[in-house]
Amino acid sequence: MPPNLTGYYRFVSQENMDNYLRALDINVVLRKLVCLLKPDKEIIHTGHHMVIRTITSLRDYVMDFDLGVQFEEDLGPVDGRKCQTTVSWEGDQLVCEQLGEKRNRGWRHWLEGDQLHLRMTAEDEVCVQVFQKVK
Repeated sequence: MPPNLTGYYRFVSQENMDNYLRALDINVVLRKLVCLLKPDKEIIHTGHHMVIRTITSLRDYVMDFDLGVQFEEDLGPVDGRKCQTTVSWEGDQLVCEQLGEKRNRGWRHWLEGDQLHLRMTAEDEVCVQVFQKVK
């Protein structure tokens, strides 16, 4: 049975965000700004439904979805694109596939103790973020 990811998580660290954003064709000014942000995550996980809020001082991004059901995701706040998104479990990892203009786009969330890990991919770039559960 997959873990319940419900909780509030504070940003700890990230690696390779600038190259990941470059792969999404984000302009240099916005890339520099995003690399300075320290986002928090709030996850509400109820059965087959999830809400994942990424919270920053600049803007929040909310994903509200049912597991295993494809939906059109509007990534306008991120990079101006729309994609067909499906989020499902692969073992203990929550896996998101985002089909659209960019090859190999998606992410994975998993827990290691009280830390939430996020691995984001686009094209050949990988960005890893770590968050600490606070409640």
